[in-house]
Amino acid sequence: MKYSTLIDLLKTLSTEQPEKLAYTFLTDGKKEGENFTYGSLERRVRAIGALLQKHQAKGERGLLLYPQGLEVIVAFCGCLYSGVIAIPVPPPEAGRLKRTLPRLRAIVQDAQASIVLTNSRIISILEEVDDEFPEFETMRWIDTESVDLELAKEWKQDPDITSDTLAYLQYTSGSTSTPKGVMLTHRNLIHHLDYLQRACGYTPESVSVTWMPYFHDYGLVEGMMEPLYNGTLCYIMSPFSFVKQPLRWLQAISNYKATHTQGPNFAYDICVRRAKPKQLATLDLSSWEAAGNAAEPINPKVMESFYKTFSECGFRWNSFAPCYGLAEDTLLVSAKPKLTDPVLCTIDAIALVEKNQVVEVSADFANVRAYPSCGRLVCETQVAIINPETFTKCAKNEVGEIWVSDPSVAQGYWQRPDATKETFQAYIKDTGEGPFLRTGDLGFLKDGELYITGRIKDLIIIRGTNHYPQDIEWTVQQVHPALRSDYGAAFSIEVRGDEHLVIVQEVERRTQDLNVEKVINDIRQAVSEEHELQAYAVVLAKSGNILKTASGKIQRRACKSNFLAGTLGAIADWSENPQLTSKYRQLEAEVESLASKMKNS
Repeated sequence: MKYSTLIDLLKTLSTEQPEKLAYTFLTDGKKEGENFTYGSLERRVRAIGALLQKHQAKGERGLLLYPQGLEVIVAFCGCLYSGVIAIPVPPPEAGRLKRTLPRLRAIVQDAQASIVLTNSRIISILEEVDDEFPEFETMRWIDTESVDLELAKEWKQDPDITSDTLAYLQYTSGSTSTPKGVMLTHRNLIHHLDYLQRACGYTPESVSVTWMPYFHDYGLVEGMMEPLYNGTLCYIMSPFSFVKQPLRWLQAISNYKATHTQGPNFAYDICVRRAKPKQLATLDLSSWEAAGNAAEPINPKVMESFYKTFSECGFRWNSFAPCYGLAEDTLLVSAKPKLTDPVLCTIDAIALVEKNQVVEVSADFANVRAYPSCGRLVCETQVAIINPETFTKCAKNEVGEIWVSDPSVAQGYWQRPDATKETFQAYIKDTGEGPFLRTGDLGFLKDGELYITGRIKDLIIIRGTNHYPQDIEWTVQQVHPALRSDYGAAFSIEVRGDEHLVIVQEVERRTQDLNVEKVINDIRQAVSEEHELQAYAVVLAKSGNILKTASGKIQRRACKSNFLAGTLGAIADWSENPQLTSKYRQLEAEVESLASKMKNS
């Protein structure tokens, strides 16, 4: 690595190439707005760093609350210049504070954040809830857009900020009650940026476009920081602009001859769904070399549809770059090398489910399941496939938990020593090898390619966003007093290659005259409003259907199995697919008929 910290990197760029364009923001995802050269960027960063030094804030935690744009990059780097530990978090939205504030409050409390870096617009939004958020009153608020640039002259580099200094906390938890901050140092970040440069094939001529949000590790690390490490141009657009007009992402790639960009599986799917012939005629995607695809399960059918739709625009099949990663490893564990064909592995689904074995079969096999490779291990990253129960290595053809060892692995979770030990300090039982990072994800290695088959954790990932089931279950149980507290299960099922939400909720015994249709509709509305999720199926179940462990933990996977088998005792149910829920009614009728016959006999 050429640099030990991001400070050294940015100082070098601003000295050697002060007039070279670094970042440009695309207003509405289309029009060129604010831009920074390396010189103007570093001057703004030094000004914020100097202001934070005046406040003697080194070691304090600072929230970054911004709309997507260039100012969040300035604030992030300004924190690093001063030794403030940056915390990128989703910004509050006017009219939707009820949904966003609980998680924000949980992060503030967990990190004991004392500084907020933001702009005047966000400050005015949050002034509306001062009474509900007493923590705000004790925090220091800085509108970075109004910082005097003359302060840049007063910044002094702190020799105690080294590669081992904590740079930022990446909060990965979607739960409002138990958020966890991944601790990442300058070394973690710089080391991983060097990895990405090599693994993803960046060159001095590369051009990036990104809409991934800055508070997501994919958006922050590869979307925004990697172009800085490469010294290459980056165009940034808002995720809201992308969702509103997905083809503007592709138009930006076409206009600026972008080579690298990223998005989860749903991003490629929505582009296919929204594409119109007139728009296709305006696109030239021949410059696109690495179409990163990660952050949620990868659907090969979506890849095929995207290629079929946009190949006439110059998009190449080998431009797809499926990846796998997690914030605990800074970002990526594996990635497909640039301009190599994606790899698909077709395996026997029965052998996988019943025996946990990887048995490769032909695509026309009766019970086949296709898994796209998530690429090869990034540079010198080491991975072991481990039996999560015995902590021993799996056989070559077995699925196990993915364990990772590499300098990119974070230092642990902020102020959570037990969780840190469990997740970041795992050792292989029979050989003593370690420490490893336990990812909680299941997969296998074959011919140097990493495949992901599922998750040990109950985390629900839909449309690139993580959702914790306990949050959804809690929302459901507030809908009506007849819904049993702590006796619900939320999980996802795969339907036509996409993940969809299913909710199973027990009803209190001896509940009379319950309007089940209204309750189900209220559940769907509450989940939609609170979590921006559409339920695919809702089951109101009899007591005794939600299984728990001896310690009281909900067995969500067991509930999911019963749901798929149609063996839940349902009082009422609803689904987008009526055939799915009809199984319950049929089963109930059969059970009642059998009980009647036994009674009469």
